[in-house]
Amino acid sequence: MNDANRSPASDDRSVSRNDVSYRVRGFGPSAEPLTLRILNMSALGLMAYRDAPLQPGDRLRLTLPVVGVVAAEVRWVKEDRLGCELDRPIPLGNYYEMLATMIEDI
Repeated sequence: MNDANRSPASDDRSVSRNDVSYRVRGFGPSAEPLTLRILNMSALGLMAYRDAPLQPGDRLRLTLPVVGVVAAEVRWVKEDRLGCELDRPIPLGNYYEMLATMIEDI
């Protein structure tokens, strides 16, 4: 894939991630309820522990503090962890406010 067609979050490991430990609720690909514990977060995606059988390509809807419901795609799964790319980046002002809420709960 050439750079013009690449999603900005798909391979950009230079994006800053922030460590958190925050439980979120949402819905899996078949609209089944699920809970994830987010381990790190960026404005473009997240890594979380999972307890549901999710696969790369699965679509999720998660409720995050401050920003509300976001849509995401599972990009990778390894043992009990997964990585998701958000459909839309979180605006930085909202991201930092959300992050402050998540960090308060650590």
